[in-house]
Amino acid sequence: MIRNPNDLHDGEKKIRMLIAGYPGIGKSTLALSAPNPLHIDVDFGIDRIEPRYRKPYIQPKSYDEILEDLTPVNLQDFDTLVFDTGGKLISLMSLWAIKKDPKYGQRDGSLSLKGYGFVGKEFVRLMDYCFYELDKHIVIVFHATEEKDGDNTRLRIKVEGQTKNNVWEPMDLGGFVEMYGKDRTIGFSNCERYFAKGTRGISGVLKIPALGPNSPNDFLTKLFAEYNAKAAAEVEQNAVDQAAYEAAMIEGTEIIAGITDADSANAAMPKYKAIKHALTSNKELGVIWNKKIEDCGLFFDKVLKRYTPVQKEQKGAE
Repeated sequence: MIRNPNDLHDGEKKIRMLIAGYPGIGKSTLALSAPNPLHIDVDFGIDRIEPRYRKPYIQPKSYDEILEDLTPVNLQDFDTLVFDTGGKLISLMSLWAIKKDPKYGQRDGSLSLKGYGFVGKEFVRLMDYCFYELDKHIVIVFHATEEKDGDNTRLRIKVEGQTKNNVWEPMDLGGFVEMYGKDRTIGFSNCERYFAKGTRGISGVLKIPALGPNSPNDFLTKLFAEYNAKAAAEVEQNAVDQAAYEAAMIEGTEIIAGITDADSANAAMPKYKAIKHALTSNKELGVIWNKKIEDCGLFFDKVLKRYTPVQKEQKGAE
């Protein structure tokens, strides 16, 4: 079905987000600040989260258990699925893949090249299922690891093999959590230190408010609301711009259609210059105007500052 692009954000868009950082920096607590989350505690680390920030959870011991739990009936009371951690999720996927077909594994139990490809595709399929079919926000947590890149030390998500590329592919947002002095921050813009991902004006380094005894853990809930508000504003502005563009094109083509000779071209100029352009209307109408002037055998005399017929001598010279 062909749809109008202005219908793209006719409601709240579900968001897919990756959070990475060193162990113990508060990634899980941050992830659970998303709207109404289910904590998929693949790492069995919920006991490390302060009790007041814990949310309903499952602790699957296999990938099959995850697939069994992630059904519309089971998840109707939740808005966000928090996978904690993505590295452990992919490890369970790897065991599942090798059990499914031994060619996906090697003798030492690690994935073969085909196995990495299969697991990477399965990761994307799972994210697509949670996003498109279950209609949930997705937050996936990864530990960060340091990698040397020449003289620089960069942060990367801790995940096996080439599946790293598959992990980033479906994400709308991806940020690294770090400490700057006493402040906990999350960075959404690429820099020398790490690769990140920001969209809809969510970029740069954001300070994560410290959580006190009475403060709500709602950072991602507010961030997702901001994301959708900006998306809605963009769509609204685009609708205004599109309407102005269409009005300019209609007005301009009507003015140009009335040009038949030098007199009508000169009479049309003030009206044409008064058109309120939007988007690409100025450029498009300029092409149409110039073509009409050429077809009528006219040129703009810079001395007289008006259109006059091209003389035969001028045509011959051309």
